[in-house]
Amino acid sequence: MVIVIHQSLSTQNALFYNEKKVEQKKATFFHSGNTPSINPFAGTKQDRLNILTEIEGRNTRVKQKGLHISVNPTVSDLVTLGDTGIRAEIKNLMEHLGYGNQPYFVYKHADLERVHFHIVSTRIDQQTGKKIRDNYEKEKVQRFIKSLEQKYDLTKELNREQSNLKFSAGSSNLKRNLESLFYQLNHIESITSKQLYDKSLELFNVEIRRSGRGHVVFVTDGNGNPVRYPIRLSEFEERPRFYISIKAEKELQIQKQLIDKFQLAQWARDLNRLVEINKRYQYKDKLKPQIKGKHRQKRY
Repeated sequence: MVIVIHQSLSTQNALFYNEKKVEQKKATFFHSGNTPSINPFAGTKQDRLNILTEIEGRNTRVKQKGLHISVNPTVSDLVTLGDTGIRAEIKNLMEHLGYGNQPYFVYKHADLERVHFHIVSTRIDQQTGKKIRDNYEKEKVQRFIKSLEQKYDLTKELNREQSNLKFSAGSSNLKRNLESLFYQLNHIESITSKQLYDKSLELFNVEIRRSGRGHVVFVTDGNGNPVRYPIRLSEFEERPRFYISIKAEKELQIQKQLIDKFQLAQWARDLNRLVEINKRYQYKDKLKPQIKGKHRQKRY
């Protein structure tokens, strides 16, 4: 089980991202809590947004008011908990983080060949109008995951989507695996700037360059030389979070902060972990027996 709290620029962006997935039939309405109506999904997406923005309108001092969480269970987690268990534990997660009385919406995603869930709510307390304390959220999330593992005897299973992330001229399923890479990097909280995102891509021989009014994605030889025909970034469903739009890029530039040594060390640790996991899967793939005709031949 992996649970990530995303840093959303706005509640509307977080909600409409999930609503768009529903419109594209890549996600479904899954669950809601503490909303004025019994079934808020019967209304429009603007109705759902209004439930949250009405609360946020009571506090104009807080800039980042949106709460956006993704819950990423493994296949065995899904089998063990089922939809009923997932709904119950999402409710427990919200209470554990201090958002137990907040209205929230849950979307079930099935894109990128994995099932995962997104929760959208607000950080402004609907009763007091004050911002709910977000101290030590990462630590709280990790404690919650450990409690789930003990409660359901969940095994720590590595996600198979992390394989084939080191790209080359002969990489297969290029677009799908690039989307998988973007997904992994988008969920690493220590990547706090476009500069760190680009450095992360370099570790996997991937580079994004501006082309006209948009961007294109290149696979390189490790020295910056393209080895595959580029793919326009607009063709991807899962996109790097620092390349969403020109407007978003400008907003991020305004918010740009200096990267301290602690952030850099945390980023290096997280990326090294992702690279090592990828290497492990590539090694296992090489050890798999190859089947030819009626005879099975082992290749090591």
